[in-house]
Amino acid sequence: MSALFTSGVVIDFILLLMVVEGWVLVLLHRRSGGGLPPLGIVTLLLPGALLLAAVRAALVGAPWILVAFILLLSFVAHIADVLNRWRS
Repeated sequence: MSALFTSGVVIDFILLLMVVEGWVLVLLHRRSGGGLPPLGIVTLLLPGALLLAAVRAALVGAPWILVAFILLLSFVAHIADVLNRWRS
């Protein structure tokens, strides 16, 4: 069981679920016109996905600079989400 975590497989599964969630939300938006538009869905999910990618990188022993860079990307994506919501 611990191998699922130390190999990052559990994070891969969660990321896959997030991709499915994004596709479902986009499809629902296209069908009903309600909810967030596709760009809003991306900016909603991207910071969390990048945080998960950073956790995965740390779990598999990636260099700290890579983990830090992914965390920085997550912060930038979060700011983009906040600005996107602020404007709408």
